Amino acid sequence: MHSRTDRAAYIDRRLAELYPETPIPLDHTSPYTLLIAVLLSAQCTDKRVNLTTPALFAKADNPRDMAKLSVDEINAIVRPCGLAPRKAQAIHRLSEILLEKHGGEVPRSFEELEALPGVGHKTASVVMAQAFGVPTFPVDTHIHRLAERWKLTDGRSVEQTERDLKKLFPRERWNALHLRIIFYGREHCTARGCDGMRCELCRALFPERKRAVRVR
Repeated sequence: MHSRTDRAAYIDRRLAELYPETPIPLDHTSPYTLLIAVLLSAQCTDKRVNLTTPALFAKADNPRDMAKLSVDEINAIVRPCGLAPRKAQAIHRLSEILLEKHGGEVPRSFEELEALPGVGHKTASVVMAQAFGVPTFPVDTHIHRLAERWKLTDGRSVEQTERDLKKLFPRERWNALHLRIIFYGREHCTARGCDGMRCELCRALFPERKRAVRVR
């Protein structure tokens, strides 16, 4: 498959077959608890976050209760997620800001989300997609790596990868597709487990890679 468009169409079709359901990996019960879980997932596995958040949400699953906790109390719970002092401070302060500026609700715009402490574009994108159903294409390390491996982008930056993927795939597919790529990257096309020639999709997309190895 020589063109990006052909590869994108095949990827979209095959991943939909492999993952007809796209459950959200981070456990949550509201836009607020999703926001906190996504913030904690920075440089941390979803599995670790899901093991950590029950204790935190048992104490505070809304901004009012979270703001009543001290940063040290939050820090003691979220420490296993790494970068704990910074994350604890961000969780505490963003909870105060939600109360001060947004009536205790998670805002529904990129601009307002990204103005919150600890919330970058990727975190905002996940919340907009998974809490509010707005089409976005959050690019994490799995998606960035696979998009480059599958030659859907030149991989110069996460921002460029996001722009390229949005051009290649229909807008109504973005939210499901970004999860499907993550699932596939974790399960089949891992950083060390696949060298671009081993997993099903890599073999289907680039049969010439295998032939080139044989010729050598």
